[in-house]
Amino acid sequence: MPPCGQPPHPSPPTWQHGGVTAATHSPLFPQAPGSAEYSAPSSGADAVLEGLDPEQREVATALRGPVCVLAGAGTGKTRAITHRIAYGVRAGILQPSSVLAVTFTNRAAGEMRGRLRQLGAAGVQARTFHSAALRQLQYFWPKAVGGGLPRIVDRKIQIVVDAAAACRIRLDRNELRDVTAEIEWSKVTQTVPADYAAAAAKAAREAPRDPAEIAQLYATYEDLKRERGVIDFEDVLLLTVGILQDRHDIAEEVRAQYQHFVVDEYQDVSPLQQRLLELWLGDRDSLCVVGDASQTIYSFTGATPDHLLDFRIRHPGATVVKLVRDYRSSPQVVHLANGLLAQARGRAADHRLELISQRDPGPEPAYTEYADEPAEAEGAARRIRDLLAIGVPPAEIAILFRTNSQSEIYEQALADGGIPYQLRGAERFFDRPEVRKAGIALRGAARFGGNDSLLDDAVDLPSQVRAVLSGEGWTATPPAGSGAVRERWESLAALVNLAQDFAAAKPGATLADLVAELDERANAQHAPTVQGVTLASLHSAKGLEWDAVFLVGVAEGMMPITYARTDEQIEEERRLLYVGVTRAREHLSISWALSRSPGGRPNRRPSRFLDGLRPGSSTIAGRAVAGGTGGIERGFTGSSAPGTAAAPRRTSRTPARCRVCGRTLSEAGEMKLMRCDGCPSDMDEGLYERLREWRAVQAQHSGQPAFCVFTDKTLIAIAEAVPDDERELARIPGVGARKLSRYGAAVLAICAGREVGGEGNED
Repeated sequence: MPPCGQPPHPSPPTWQHGGVTAATHSPLFPQAPGSAEYSAPSSGADAVLEGLDPEQREVATALRGPVCVLAGAGTGKTRAITHRIAYGVRAGILQPSSVLAVTFTNRAAGEMRGRLRQLGAAGVQARTFHSAALRQLQYFWPKAVGGGLPRIVDRKIQIVVDAAAACRIRLDRNELRDVTAEIEWSKVTQTVPADYAAAAAKAAREAPRDPAEIAQLYATYEDLKRERGVIDFEDVLLLTVGILQDRHDIAEEVRAQYQHFVVDEYQDVSPLQQRLLELWLGDRDSLCVVGDASQTIYSFTGATPDHLLDFRIRHPGATVVKLVRDYRSSPQVVHLANGLLAQARGRAADHRLELISQRDPGPEPAYTEYADEPAEAEGAARRIRDLLAIGVPPAEIAILFRTNSQSEIYEQALADGGIPYQLRGAERFFDRPEVRKAGIALRGAARFGGNDSLLDDAVDLPSQVRAVLSGEGWTATPPAGSGAVRERWESLAALVNLAQDFAAAKPGATLADLVAELDERANAQHAPTVQGVTLASLHSAKGLEWDAVFLVGVAEGMMPITYARTDEQIEEERRLLYVGVTRAREHLSISWALSRSPGGRPNRRPSRFLDGLRPGSSTIAGRAVAGGTGGIERGFTGSSAPGTAAAPRRTSRTPARCRVCGRTLSEAGEMKLMRCDGCPSDMDEGLYERLREWRAVQAQHSGQPAFCVFTDKTLIAIAEAVPDDERELARIPGVGARKLSRYGAAVLAICAGREVGGEGNED
């Protein structure tokens, strides 16, 4: 290794050295025409600070001790931390080769390296966690273990296939993807196979199979990897952690090389990545982390904002800098984003930032209600044509939706309107494997349906399609969870819905007619890819921005999604919408449809997240924003001196206790019942069954799963409490204002032993 502080060239490449890529364009801080985005400072370290706002400048000059940067959307966090590193290098405080900047994507790491090079800080390492760990693992493996590093498998799913075969468990293609995701989650949360079931239950994960089966598959998967002498992507981090824990000499060698650390997107760190970071640091505190708890949207992968939120607890002497000057979005967009967070709950909400737009005023966000989904898609296409007519480039427009299955109707609307588009983060609808396979099955049924027993009882086109697609995995009830099985079902359900709409528009249409229609749609959507309007899911839009953003399908059941059930899951859905809103620079359109198809029952409602924000909706009182202005909180050492900020203390909350035994309750389901699951219930079982029967009718009328009316736990709580009036009913967790208004009279009537009508409240 080269001595600490010496330039890496012309020494031969070692684990700490890597290439440098060019910076990518950022519109956050426009330059004069013809100028480079980041020109090298003219001379001296102070030149690096030119053009920074006061809080960004504080980040750039806070080079000693632990630093936590709470950076809201569009506030220039990457600019602040790259100028921080460059300032330290130019001032002679930081040696380039002693700095490791860590982020989460290769694109972000490449952008950071490019900016640093243009700022005169070439030689600084900017890598993803995995890239940095892999270089260390490759270099130290011969010394720590001996021999060469085992081969890293490109696709772990084949080993999962073999594990399933060894366990005699049948998994289809999508179940394989979901089980693989569970194994990945287990590893990044440092959960061993024996603890999987308990850990999944604690995290409220919707396991794609029985947890005991997944634990068995996970254990067998690990055994097969050992037998074959291979490792997977997560093992890169696990093995690096293992070596640094067991070999203090190697850990000290790494620490001698890297003495200063910067971690971007810190709200997305997993427990395993946090452990690796701690081992890199050792007993030092030269660490700067940057994040925004309000943009935590990947908890399903093991990411947690707890490390960011607890930073001042672990580092009482830390300096905290808040970036709230939003350079991306207009005041109107920022006002809506702040309003969304003002209604949030939970730990992340306690640390939210109130953004202050630095841009000129723009148009107010548009809220549009449509009769049905095709009308919503056509309306978006129509408004996009208007934007194109006034000079907005198509590449600066995006349509963002909650699930990829929603893309088809917007692909069709844009294709019909002759508007170029590109799909980001997913295959085009008709390119998806399940859709292509379903198309083949439908085509075969159209040609040879007379010999297919599946179609014997199918009396019309929709029932024929449902019968054919049932053989491809479609069911009348959606599967639990949010993984690949659910995504596949949603694609097939989109085809079922399309068949229903087609039959309604063309009575007497045959299966062959539908197949021809599908072929036409596929051809229209398979135009060559060009620069055009972006279609993307909200998750894949993270880190991107456009002049105009259309947030579509913002209705209950989609935002929040139906399978978001716990309070934590609901709040993550709110944060997801917040991320979508903050992608827009100037034009923002939010829309929803009252029914799925033309002529359908208009039983949908706009998302609860828009209550009090969209015109005409009831206002929900928000809370004061914690830390709503930018600024700096100085750390302290020892006892607090006058004028210095003390480390924040967690606010104490009265614990929920079991009304039977008095034990402190921690599980959401127990808190809903206000008793332990194991404590005796005084439930009126007859009332519970009547409530279940009534709920089934409501679910059928609304076209939603039964739990969207009331969950089983809520029905049990009602049957135990037997409320006499609305005030008593409203006190039961799970009975919010909206459900009280819609179902309250009917539920109270059932509790009183009276008959109720078929839908909604008592007749």
